Amino acid sequence: MSYPSAPPPYDDKNPLYPPQPGGHPQPGAYPGGYPQPAPYPGGYPQPGGYPGGYPQPGGYPHPGVPPMSTVPMNLGDSYGSGGSGEEDGLRASTWDDKSVRHTFIRKVYTIISVQLLVTVGIIAVFTFVKRFPWNLILLSIFTLAMAFMTGAIASWYKTEAVLITMVITAIVAIIVTVFCFQTKVDFTSCTGLFCVLGIVVTVTGIITAIVLSFTYVKWLHMLYAAIGAIVFTLFLAYNTQLVLGNRKNAISPEEYVYGAMEIYMNIVQIFIFLLQIVGRS
Repeated sequence: MSYPSAPPPYDDKNPLYPPQPGGHPQPGAYPGGYPQPAPYPGGYPQPGGYPGGYPQPGGYPHPGVPPMSTVPMNLGDSYGSGGSGEEDGLRASTWDDKSVRHTFIRKVYTIISVQLLVTVGIIAVFTFVKRFPWNLILLSIFTLAMAFMTGAIASWYKTEAVLITMVITAIVAIIVTVFCFQTKVDFTSCTGLFCVLGIVVTVTGIITAIVLSFTYVKWLHMLYAAIGAIVFTLFLAYNTQLVLGNRKNAISPEEYVYGAMEIYMNIVQIFIFLLQIVGRS
């Protein structure tokens, strides 16, 4: 079938559609007979109405709602158990934190610094303050503290051992005092020797504390107690002669509180070391 080269007039093209006066002609159908697509309600295509009729596989989520994750949430190994594992893990993680460790160390050394400052202050008052009655008041506080410490140590031993040690200590103190009154040996002239003895006791005590913290060695404990008892017996003789005042070195007559405190400390130390020997035998 052939088509003319020029469009026919409107009256010849289709008699059912006459030309509109003053307007444009109506467009005809698409070549080949393709229909016009029908409009969708609201101007949006309905699901499934794509050209060719392809269905939506599995459906699509509602616009604006994020998809729900199917991965399970990690609630931890000890969730809901409330056992010691959770507390241990928390404690371990706390100690692993450097700031926590530094804070702990700072608190410990702050307390130690305060204790040392108080001790130094009391010693300074004993040494430099000559006005009554502060010396006696501080001596009373110091005596109560030493008595409390000695009582706490003695509570770990049997009553018989404590009584025997008290008798031995009293006998040693009396013998040393009488000896210092009668002897011509001047212990105050051997200051260097007593410094060495003090160092020996300190080093022996440190070694004993380290060894006994791992395992108990009875002979080492007894050796340390014997060395301590002997050294503080010699210190008692030295301080007694300082109080007597008829030797090379002597203390001032105004330092009677200091002299009493030194002798008292020596006697208490002798008691503590002898208690370790008698209580373990």
